[in-house]
Amino acid sequence: MSDSEERHEHTRAAGQQQGQVDETLRDPYGDPYAPAQRRDRRTLSRRGWTLLLSALLAAAFAAVGFTVSVPYVALGPGPLYDTLGEVEGEPVISFHDEDGEDVADELAHDTSGTLSLTTVSVADDVTMFNALVRWASGEYALAPREQYFRPGVPEEEIREENIAQFENSQSAAESAALGLLGYPTDVFVQEVLPDQPADGVLPANAELLSIEGAPVETVQDVHDELEGSRPGQTIDVTFREHDEDGGEVGDEQSVPLELGERDDREQGFMGVTLSERADVDFTVDFTLADVGGPSAGVMFALAIVDRMTEDDLVGDRHVAGSGEINATGDIGPIGGIGFKIEAADDAGVDAFLVPEQNCAEAAAADPENMVLMEVGSLSEAVDALEAHSAGRDVPTCRE
Repeated sequence: MSDSEERHEHTRAAGQQQGQVDETLRDPYGDPYAPAQRRDRRTLSRRGWTLLLSALLAAAFAAVGFTVSVPYVALGPGPLYDTLGEVEGEPVISFHDEDGEDVADELAHDTSGTLSLTTVSVADDVTMFNALVRWASGEYALAPREQYFRPGVPEEEIREENIAQFENSQSAAESAALGLLGYPTDVFVQEVLPDQPADGVLPANAELLSIEGAPVETVQDVHDELEGSRPGQTIDVTFREHDEDGGEVGDEQSVPLELGERDDREQGFMGVTLSERADVDFTVDFTLADVGGPSAGVMFALAIVDRMTEDDLVGDRHVAGSGEINATGDIGPIGGIGFKIEAADDAGVDAFLVPEQNCAEAAAADPENMVLMEVGSLSEAVDALEAHSAGRDVPTCRE
């Protein structure tokens, strides 16, 4: 074979080998040890890409679920606080004279059992996964965050409002309890409503002494004097101004006040909110902190009555409850009653005081071993506790 023929044969053989390689590359079912297979080990197949993308998506979803907050809060059972007991070594309710000296030994009596106020926990900054876990547990509920944190209002301002409501509940509880115990009361202007008849006429913290010459000792006295009045009528109001600490400022004054109109009521309207304050030479002090809202009022009032009554109001029972209260002892509804009942039931409470407006919701909670006592006023609550302690029947939400 000549040199040229030998070179031609070598070229043809190389071409055949290259053709075989190219064919193997084109044939996915070729020799597993062919060069195509070696190239597959350096690149990802379609299945590999699918698995990689799935893993990346799962990681991204997990990152979002664990870090991104949702516009909801998680509501659940909160802690109980015994108003007859202590918190961090200090009594929840104490009594002091005008010099700050403790006078509990003179005014208060030993008690047994518990009177616990109940709370609802509100968890903010809830992530997607956290929300799902809490919801799936059945112990929590989700609510729109704007119901608890108003848009555009700083959280610190909302917190201060909740604390103010809590402090007002203590003041109302004191007035209601001491009024029920027979202590004399004074009536004060708690708030002057803007652009209403009393605006610019009566100052806030003014003590009302008389209306049309009739002495004012309770808020009901004011209502009675206004019962037959009409919008546009002018009445004579006598008052004495007080500072924010309760100290008297100046002498008593008398001013004419033209009554306004409110809603469809026929009687005249002063344009103020009123409160009663016990006229006593001691103070009732509360040490419980980090609790907000007005719903502790009922339990504070009952604790004062129990401490200042010789007979043990609760006995050896464990009682809990919730409810807003005003200075005259009327009990109003509250939120989260189901969570509060659940927390009390878990704590082994014997009976729960329920505002009458919350009874339907409370009965739906259906605690197994707890009496749901229906109450509409402080006096009804006291009667219910006395009856329960003595083993008598009490009005309940299940009737």
